[in-house]
Amino acid sequence: MSISPSPRSDIRAVAKAVKDSKAPAISRAAAILRLLGKSDTPLGVQAIARELGLVPSTCLYVLRALTEEELIAFDPDTKRYSLQAGVLTLARQWLRRDQFSDLAQPVLDRLTQTFGATMLGVQLVGLDHMIVVAISQSGRNLQLSTQVGSRFPALISATGRCIAAFGDYPEAELETRFRALRWDEPPSFSEWQDQVSQARVQGFAVDEGQYIAGVTVIAAPVWKAPGRPIHALVAIGIGGALKRGGLNALSEALVAGAQTLSLQMGGERSPA
Repeated sequence: MSISPSPRSDIRAVAKAVKDSKAPAISRAAAILRLLGKSDTPLGVQAIARELGLVPSTCLYVLRALTEEELIAFDPDTKRYSLQAGVLTLARQWLRRDQFSDLAQPVLDRLTQTFGATMLGVQLVGLDHMIVVAISQSGRNLQLSTQVGSRFPALISATGRCIAAFGDYPEAELETRFRALRWDEPPSFSEWQDQVSQARVQGFAVDEGQYIAGVTVIAAPVWKAPGRPIHALVAIGIGGALKRGGLNALSEALVAGAQTLSLQMGGERSPA
């Protein structure tokens, strides 16, 4: 089984962000980099402009600038663009600064081996989105098409309930963003609020088939400093298989792993 964020909906969101941006040049460049990063093959000017809703001449101008900065590469034979190795210099600086990925990986591997669940370490970016920064694949039943760098809507599934539970965000803003989410079996906003309250009390959240039918997702927040959590550990598996393997035990182990990482990173859980 394969799980991934909807590429079309993600591209539409990027295109809207470009349109609404107050710094359009920067937004266009970022959108092009993200699009090329998601594409399995190089893309031409017309394809990039069409996907992002850009005027082709404007798109070409940005592509040339990014090529000069060695962030993307241009193939003169095919007239197509792809990411260049220069993006690695940006990623390397982030990896040096953020220790979560290195600390989380052995925790994820241990949980995957013990419970047979696919495990993710994600970075939380406010109410905008979450980004996968570490992953441990299970060899059983469920396989994720997700990769490091994949982005998901912030409030979706179990992780989204944790973001809402511990983020101290205005209810009106949460509801507006909640209404835009796409679920297989969507809860009402009232039901979702109850689940958020439960996550605040127990320290983790569970999504049993609402985000993706038949799939259970468990998430526990990780703190780097007092305030809102900026990372989370996430377990994903077929609902029936996780129950047979001990859903409560997995939840407890996930919370324990998140607490250990919080201590290692100098953070602590915010008061409920």
